[in-house]
Amino acid sequence: MKRQLASIIFVCLLLSVTRLALAEEIVITRSVLAFPEAMLALQESIRAHGYTVSRVQRIDIGLTGMGYKTDKYRIVFAGKIDEIRELTEKAPQLTAYLPPKISIFAEGDQTVLVTINPRLYADIAGDGIDPIIFAHWESDLRSIFRDVSMAR
Repeated sequence: MKRQLASIIFVCLLLSVTRLALAEEIVITRSVLAFPEAMLALQESIRAHGYTVSRVQRIDIGLTGMGYKTDKYRIVFAGKIDEIRELTEKAPQLTAYLPPKISIFAEGDQTVLVTINPRLYADIAGDGIDPIIFAHWESDLRSIFRDVSMAR
């Protein structure tokens, strides 16, 4: 009986560690701001962190064409042009992932922001790129998300 209980506890711990590892692959936050205000707060924080918003892409048109009812879904492309150029030159395999993208969408009376953890780019980039840049991006993105989630 004790052996079975220990096995069950071990499996539960293993599953929770796996879940935590998966959670580190994305960065996500919720904001109580309505979508337009959250979008404005996001872009202001991006600029305050020294990044440039290069493009905002509407996704809702395609979603409504598939029968979904939403008008508040965007992807924000943001980065530092010199860093992006250098990275794509040194590691062309990163081109499809750059600049980093942030999805922002309304969910009820809240707004959700989500992005891939930039540390994952280090695996794609290989040895030619110092992974510290991706750690820096992660730190900045978490700070940007914190700014939006705390904005009132």
